[in-house]
Amino acid sequence: MSTSVLSNRQRDELHKAILDYLSASGFSESFQTLRNETKNQDFIPGPTHTSAGLLEKKWTSVIRLQKKIMDLENKMEAMQEELKNAPTRKVTSSVDWYPRPPEQWTLTGHRSPITRVAFHPVFTVVASASEDTTIRIWDYDSGDYERTLKGHTKAVQDIAFDAKGNFLVSCSNDLSIKIWDLQQDYKCIKTLFGHDHSVSSVAFLPSGDMIASASRDKTIKLWELASGYCVKTITGHLEWVRYIQPSQDGRLLELLGINPKVSSKDQP
Repeated sequence: MSTSVLSNRQRDELHKAILDYLSASGFSESFQTLRNETKNQDFIPGPTHTSAGLLEKKWTSVIRLQKKIMDLENKMEAMQEELKNAPTRKVTSSVDWYPRPPEQWTLTGHRSPITRVAFHPVFTVVASASEDTTIRIWDYDSGDYERTLKGHTKAVQDIAFDAKGNFLVSCSNDLSIKIWDLQQDYKCIKTLFGHDHSVSSVAFLPSGDMIASASRDKTIKLWELASGYCVKTITGHLEWVRYIQPSQDGRLLELLGINPKVSSKDQP
């Protein structure tokens, strides 16, 4: 006979639980045999006895625990797989950041060179601007073309989504800035004029209520989204301002001019 891992008390409780189960299930002969063999002749099963229903409770507890263990094992395997694919802190070359073939999708449709692309901050949407005067909207998850935004009369130079993804702003060589409302099916809700030359870059400030624009007229303008009014014109650049990027807190504007130099300006 193998050595039991149960103590005498635990073994006695197990015997009584089995006896209770045999009695409740109508196995009278097995009940009598086990009661005699375990020397529990004084055991009388009943609903008030501490062993009443104990075997079923223990059994269902074991099943629940087995299920929990299986769930935890599956989660552990998933986490281990995720850790395998997680980026490491090893030193990598900037060359490792370059896209490599094969590409996921090739999106075609513009009739002239593409000047800018912008990813939507929430949805699987990417917008592309082109010298063909249009903006195209694509689903980058499926590779499907969704729509074309028309309104500019010359090359579209830049596009940008606001942080919440409710609006798209575009600028063009036609001297205009257009605001497109995604919640109104990409309707153009405002066209802003004020620059005296091609508008080369636009960007939403992090607050989302202001737009900054840069132009070949050597100025930067700040526009109020709600009204469309130009609230400030920043001068001082001696050359064409080609690109503008607000800092994360919106206090600074990073500017790139036609000369190979990046400068910063406070945004009042």
